[in-house]
Amino acid sequence: MSRFNLNEYPLWTALITPMTEQGQVDYASLKALVAQQQQAQNGILLLGSTGEGLALSTQEHQNIVEFVVGLEPQVPLMVAVGGFDLAHQVSWIERCNALQIDAYLLASPMYARPGKNGQIQWFSELLGAATKPCMIYNVPSRTGLNLDVEALGALTEYDNFWAMKEASGDLARFAQYSEACPHVAMYSGDDGLFPQHAQLNAKGLVSVCSNAWPQATHDYVAYHLTNLDAPIEQRWSYALDRLGVAANPIPVKVLMHQLETIGTPILRSPLTHLEVDSDVSLVDADQSIQSWMADLAAAGQSVNHSFTTQESLQ
Repeated sequence: MSRFNLNEYPLWTALITPMTEQGQVDYASLKALVAQQQQAQNGILLLGSTGEGLALSTQEHQNIVEFVVGLEPQVPLMVAVGGFDLAHQVSWIERCNALQIDAYLLASPMYARPGKNGQIQWFSELLGAATKPCMIYNVPSRTGLNLDVEALGALTEYDNFWAMKEASGDLARFAQYSEACPHVAMYSGDDGLFPQHAQLNAKGLVSVCSNAWPQATHDYVAYHLTNLDAPIEQRWSYALDRLGVAANPIPVKVLMHQLETIGTPILRSPLTHLEVDSDVSLVDADQSIQSWMADLAAAGQSVNHSFTTQESLQ
């Protein structure tokens, strides 16, 4: 079971995996990133697509999870489960069950595009193996299919089907999933659509941009959860458009390098930071977010945490 009340964490950061110039995992930078997310009181997702999970070896997966667990962060940890070999995914879950993690992110198998019955079988095996709460992930841009509404409804019999991350970009589909799974917490998987998802009763956001802006994104989520009718802030729209200039997580890594949050913008092939010709627009994006934060503070609307702030990792 989880050590935390997961519903108290409306923002989860799909953490990048920082790399050295030689393309190896940069554990010193990883420690610093975990500390930043803890300071902002954001949940942490390891080894998702933003973390380049599919480009890392099984040994690297294990090393990363064990390293972060060893830091003992005072925020919940979620571990991604993704691929196409069911036995391998079940084995990975069984290894992680013994570690101090709090949840799993479960995606449908890559490229296979199973139908309703295949989806039920796949997720039933994963949910059955997991001893932690699970968030099921709909991301058709990466898996080639939208999850079947009836399949998800059938999976609600599993007590550990805690949440769903919806990243299809289709507001009507978000509403369909929410209706089919009324007791499942719905999370947005799209930074830019979060204000609209909040209006559709989203409980939170699994974010890419919170890698670069941990506190600002925390406040962005809290602001829209408490101001459902607030208009979409153009500075956020501008900034998030800039983070869409290349495949995720290329732009956010380039920006974090520019901000000196990480030592290099290096990614695992076939992704490369060379896809971003200029980082000027990314710096402009950062300035837009800093401007929004300043105005929020000046208006006395800074969002207070609803839980105790912990000290950052030393």
